[in-house]
Amino acid sequence: MTTVTHVLVTALGVQVLGLHGSDAALAYAFGVGVDIDHAFKAPCYLRAVGWKRQLGYYWRSSLQEPVALLWVVPLSWMLGTLVPVVFLTAHIALDYSVSFEKMPLYPYSPWVTRGWLLRVPDKVKEIVVFTVFACSNLFLYLARR
Repeated sequence: MTTVTHVLVTALGVQVLGLHGSDAALAYAFGVGVDIDHAFKAPCYLRAVGWKRQLGYYWRSSLQEPVALLWVVPLSWMLGTLVPVVFLTAHIALDYSVSFEKMPLYPYSPWVTRGWLLRVPDKVKEIVVFTVFACSNLFLYLARR
């Protein structure tokens, strides 16, 4: 999914759970901020591919895979909040709904999967998620005014 859909899903979660301050910051860090690994992978992409667009290039790191829960769960326990686990899980669920390659146990296993809902085009999934969460955010925002 795109950054926009991750922001919409995270924003809705923050509203629904009534998060403020550091909990809201944690929600955005784990719901959206984990995509920062793309910035670190960009130099590798440029070395391997150059400036042309290559579909299917593996942009992800273990930060966006289920294996990341091995360190996020203890972190959440130490912080005394489930916010990082909840929002990282939402981020991963969104990413696993699109068809690009994923490595759930990277770097511990080379196993590759393409996620779920493979028969539904990615553009359709993106439009549906965007529409549902944009409308839900707007509804909650207006309902609270």
